[in-house]
Order: sequence, then structure tokens, then C-alpha cells
Amino acid sequence: MVTYSVPLKEMNFLLNDVLDVGEHYGRLGYDLGPDDIMPIMQEIAKFAEKEVHSISRSGDVEGVHFEDGKVTLPKGWVESYKKFAEAGWNSIEGPTEYGGQHLPATISVPMSETLASANACWGMLPGLTTAAVETLVAHGSDKLKNQYLPNLISGQWFGTMCLTEAHAGTDLGMIRTKATPIDEETYSISGEKIFITGGDHDAVENIIHLVLARLPGAPEGTAGISLFVVPKININSDQSLAEPNKVTCSSIEHKMGIKASPTCVLNFDGSKGYLVGQANKGMTYMFTMMNTARIGTGIQGLGIANAAYQGALEYSRDRIQMRSLTGIKAKDKPADPIIVHPDVRKMLLTQKALIEGSRALSYYGASLVDLSRHSKNKDEVAQCETLLALLTPVIKGFVTEVGNECTSHALQCFGGHGYIGEHGIEQLARDARITTLYEGTTGIQALDMLGRKVLMTQGQSLKSFTYIIHKFCEAHKEDDVLGTMVKALSAKNKEWGDLTMKIGMNAMANKDAVGGAAVDYLMYSGYVSLGYFWLKMAAAAKVKIDAGEDLKFAKAKLETARFYFDRILPRTLSLASTLVADIGSLMNLEEDSFGLDV
Repeated sequence: MVTYSVPLKEMNFLLNDVLDVGEHYGRLGYDLGPDDIMPIMQEIAKFAEKEVHSISRSGDVEGVHFEDGKVTLPKGWVESYKKFAEAGWNSIEGPTEYGGQHLPATISVPMSETLASANACWGMLPGLTTAAVETLVAHGSDKLKNQYLPNLISGQWFGTMCLTEAHAGTDLGMIRTKATPIDEETYSISGEKIFITGGDHDAVENIIHLVLARLPGAPEGTAGISLFVVPKININSDQSLAEPNKVTCSSIEHKMGIKASPTCVLNFDGSKGYLVGQANKGMTYMFTMMNTARIGTGIQGLGIANAAYQGALEYSRDRIQMRSLTGIKAKDKPADPIIVHPDVRKMLLTQKALIEGSRALSYYGASLVDLSRHSKNKDEVAQCETLLALLTPVIKGFVTEVGNECTSHALQCFGGHGYIGEHGIEQLARDARITTLYEGTTGIQALDMLGRKVLMTQGQSLKSFTYIIHKFCEAHKEDDVLGTMVKALSAKNKEWGDLTMKIGMNAMANKDAVGGAAVDYLMYSGYVSLGYFWLKMAAAAKVKIDAGEDLKFAKAKLETARFYFDRILPRTLSLASTLVADIGSLMNLEEDSFGLDV
């Protein structure tokens, strides 16, 4: 089984040397610095390595159990979750008035990565509850907040998001779940929802579902969707449990991976529900939860990839096969460790470069979340929200795609041993695969980014980020160490805007040009974004080298940056060609000509 160690040094480097969270927290009014952050991370690391990682493999083998309409988690999961909640970890981001610690996302996101690496399925338990809390904080009435937030934040209750229906999938405008008024406050909810993570389980005493449904006479499509709180067990005004609500789990999904995650089919048979905010505004409210979940999914993809990389690196150092092409390296052994072979090194360095770059992008996203929530400067809040809207699809879509690539490379490093269960890499490959699918597939993220976030803003959201990149490149263009990388990134930054213009022109002639370009555009955007963060990390590493501090770590960071610019950023060359290619080659083939019997 793969062992896992939390990369505290990497996290500390990003938070302090690259993002300067000490200054960041000071601007937001937090009395926090490096000496406060690392003890928090060290404690969650201990919990993740000891309690959570130890039940990852057994949870995958055992899976969840479904009997008589009830779901139970694998052995050891309930106990570990209760320890997590009792230690206060569930309350990290929650508002203090409801029992939370109100700590910034730049602390909670590294924590989420840690849990995802240690045990991706387990890490999902608190994840959606956090998203439910954020949605109720933003849109719920004071009564709903007082009734539900304290126990959700403490971890005594669990939160879900109930969007998908079998016939609708991502097209939520087609949902059929109905909400019929009972009185001024209460509604009867009827319908079936599928793919509900944490829809039923035995880790908590109550589960609070956030459900999309239609009121009588509501407009067609997404404009007629409302959001409701539907508890599994009804609660009294003093928050004590009352009678069970009419919510039942009819089955659990049998999945390729994340087998220990309780993914349920839920039936609402005249369940009591309570309207969140205004009628027919459900999609607007649910996007609060979905965007949080999308960033969380990106972090999950990053975490799984990091666990796989650690396993592959350890194996590649120990496994001996053949001799190095440039001469014997391990004279005391019958063969050399496979890490000396260029192909294995390429796979390992690709993982390292993509994972560390994705971590930097994701933590930067967390810093934008902090500013958008807590800054007192309205202009700064607006700018951060624009940047976050642009980069959320990249964090969700690109990071999970390269996360899958990294787990595949990790498995390949093991050779045939990676394909069997002994080392646990095949589990990580299966678990990683879902990250590109739920909370909106990569194609959905790409359309959201290119269509809504870029073209519908006439490119203004993109310019807000490319300007940041431009300023950083200008500040370092004379650097004798970074100069080549600065020149390459500057060219890509300009090309990013030029390609966007070309896609916009193509779309004026044929709207399918947007859909045809979207995924390639998302991936291009991701590679350029990581180029920026690798340049920032290289600059921070150079400062350490010049000061004679932590030389081995800093030199490794600089060498990995060079690898990224030499061997990964050039992937944009093919993407730049395909994303503006003639749409006809994609759309002209007749639908009945796809078959083998043409």
C-alpha cells in the first residue's frame, strides 16, 4: 500500500514565499502569520496520516453497505469522522456566530488537499457540508441559519446538494422534482435525485439536503427552479430531532472508483421542505454551492495525484531494473533503480511539475476566495470575484484532467505491479477518474469558461488575469536566471489573448466554434496559468538561493520550473492550432455515418 506524508514544506513555501499570506491576512484583519499556520497544518497532517490514510485501502475493498433502505460506512469510518468533528476541524471556515472558527480558505484548502491525498472518499464527508453551510450563509433566512447552521458547522449534521435527475443530467432546466406549498413556510417535495454524495450514511444523526425543485406555475427551464432545505429527520424549533421526514434511499450507485463514498439515489415522497431565499432563484443560489464544490473537486484531483506521485517516487527509487544508458549507477546492486532511466524520470518530473503547479494555482484561488469574502475594498472584491469566476473552471477542469494524467503516469512507473491492488495505485487511478465528471464535466467547465466567463465579458475577465501575468513578466524580464522563462511566458500570454479574439471571430460565423474550441481552450489556459505560477515559484526559489537558504529545496524548485517550460508548456503549440481549426472537420460528418456499417 502507498504510504502518504503531507508535503508541509511545499505548502509552507507556497503560502509564505509565493503568496505571502502573512501580508494577505494582515490586509484582511486576521491576526495570523506563519507561526500560526504551520501548527494547524501539522495537526491536520497527523490526523490525516494516522486516522484517515490508514482506512483508505480497507474502505475501497469493503465499500459502503446498503440494507433495508439504510447506508452504513466501512469499518472505522464513523469513528474517525467523529474524532474529526470533535477536534473542531469541521468548523474551520464557518461563521463564529454559529460556532465556526471563521478561518480563511488559504488554511482550509490545504487541509482539504491533505484529506484528499490521505483518503479521497473520506475527505468528501466534510466537503459538501462546507458548501451547504456557505450556501445557507449567503442565501438563507435568519430562521434557517439558526435552525441548521450550528449543527452543520459542528459536524453533528451532514449537508448534501441534490441536483441531478436521471433524465436531466447536467441540463438542470429539465428537472421534474416538484414543490407544493403546504403553508407559508412549508412545502411538500416530491421527486427522485441520483448521484447524491452522502445522501445517506451512519456517521451523523441527521442529513440536511439542499434540493432543487419546481413550484406550481414556475417558468420553464432554469428560470423556474427553486432551492429547498429538506432534512432527513425533521427538527423542532430548539434544533432537537423530531420524526423522520419522507426521504428514503432507494439504492446506492455501484461505481468504478470512490467505492467507500455513499453515492445514493434519493426519493422525496411528500417530504417537508423549506424555501431558501426567493422562489425561482434556486439556480443562482445553488451556484454558490456548486462553485465551492467545483474548487473542492479540483483540490481532490490534486490530492489524489499527489498521493499517487509519492507512491511512484518511492517505488522508482527502490525498484531495480536494467542498467543506466550512461553507465552503472548502483555498483553494489545487480541493476540500477529505475529512477535513473530517462523515461521514468520524465514521468516523475511531469507529475511533480503538474502537481506543484496545480497546487500553486489552487492556493491562489483560495487567496481570491479570502479577498472576495473579507476585503473591505469594494473594487478589490469585484476584481477578485472576476478572477475567481475565470479561474474556477480551470481549477476544476484542468487540474482534474492533469490529475488523471499524473495518476496514470504513477501507475506506469510501477509497471505491471501498478495494475494489481497490492500497492494501491490502481485504486487512486479509479478514484481520480470521477473528478473530471462530477460537479460538471470538463466540457461543461470549458464552455462555462470560454462562453460565459471570457466571450460574454468581451474578454475583460481574461484581461484581468493576463495583465497580472504581464506585470510580473515585466518586473523580471532582465533577470539573468529567469529571463528565458519570462520570454516564453510573455509570448504565451499575448497569444492567449490573440487566440481568444480568433475564437470570437470564428463564433460570429458559426456558434459551434465555441463548443469545438472550448476544451482545448481550457487546457491551453491551464498550461499558461501554471507557467505563471511556476515563474512565481522560480522567482521565490531564486531569492532563497541568493540568500543561501534551503539550497537543495530551492534548486529543485528552479530545475522543475525549467522542466515545465521546456517539456510541458510546449503542449500549448498543438492546442493553439486545434482550438482555431476549421469547425467543418468536426461538424460536417453526418450523424448516421459514425457507425461501423457505413
